[in-house]
Amino acid sequence: MVKVQDIEIANDKPFVLIAGPCVVENELLVLSTAERIKEITSKLNIPFIFKSSYRKANRTSKKSFQGIGDIKALKILGKVRAKMQIPVLTDIHLPEEAELAAQYADVLQIPAFLSRQTDILIAAGKTGKVVNIKKGQFLAPEDMKYSAEKVISTGNKRILLTERGSMFGYHNLVVDFKSLVIMKKLGFPVVMDATHSVQVPSRGGKSGGKRIFIEPLAKAATAIGIASLFLEVHPKPENALSDSGSQFSLNKLEKLLNKIICIDKLVKNY
Repeated sequence: MVKVQDIEIANDKPFVLIAGPCVVENELLVLSTAERIKEITSKLNIPFIFKSSYRKANRTSKKSFQGIGDIKALKILGKVRAKMQIPVLTDIHLPEEAELAAQYADVLQIPAFLSRQTDILIAAGKTGKVVNIKKGQFLAPEDMKYSAEKVISTGNKRILLTERGSMFGYHNLVVDFKSLVIMKKLGFPVVMDATHSVQVPSRGGKSGGKRIFIEPLAKAATAIGIASLFLEVHPKPENALSDSGSQFSLNKLEKLLNKIICIDKLVKNY
């Protein structure tokens, strides 16, 4: 079990929602989206951690939107955390970013492509924050123990492991649901990222997505038993500045979560 503020995240406890826009586009978008998701999760009694990246370093093209500036974006995330009393998760991309991001976030996320990078894992671990390691698209689920061990070497055992699909040839990802079972056996809370798992990577200068599969993947993962569901959520996904093809629509979120609750209760018997 891992605690984020007063939220307990464990494979055998009611699921926690990690959700928010892919990247900080502007303050109004972030604050209004966070407020709406909080309203929904409070109504449904779902523990909620807000997610948004202050910068997107891993873009297919240099022309793609990367962010509004690190400090400006981090301060917006800090407003969400302070004013709405919501824990915040954000990505880091270099070891030196860990301490800075830790001033504004409760969970530091290691992007999938960086999931084996020793320096960034150790830097994140040293902050004492919860570290969410996204499983590399190129990694076997059992090999995530080595990434976790790098964080543990700092004395920090507050680790989450996230499934987000595996490369299956060019421009395609698949989810092997056995990976959720395997990673749970490693002894860490497991998160299912149902939005990045539907990406169509790097096609035509940017990543696309097959949004129609988000709900089926989310429900299937919940049926296996997960600690947390990760969804990138946007008021107008088609207009999003990052991952427009794989973000979930905010106005469909409550309906989906009602279904997820039913499955989660059935699996975990609460």
